[in-house]
Amino acid sequence: MRQLYCSLFGHDFHVSKQVTYHVKEYTCKHCKTEVTNNGKGGYTHLTPKFKEINSVLERIHSRRMERRINKPELIDPQENSNLEPSTEFEFPLV
Repeated sequence: MRQLYCSLFGHDFHVSKQVTYHVKEYTCKHCKTEVTNNGKGGYTHLTPKFKEINSVLERIHSRRMERRINKPELIDPQENSNLEPSTEFEFPLV
């Protein structure tokens, strides 16, 4: 019955998991079909291969975001505002 609804009216996908900002996993509200984004911007059925790819991608993305949040500031721009770049150059003699 649920597949009949989707075959007549189309799937009603909702985001079930956000892997990264651009990659998401979707589940149909009626027939529970799972799909994910592919490289071309379309939808692909969520096979075990794609589940593994998305889990690795999610792990990489979360580590990068964690590093970006915890990244220390190397140079404080307020302290070094009086420093000006040097305009003198020394050219080697050939």
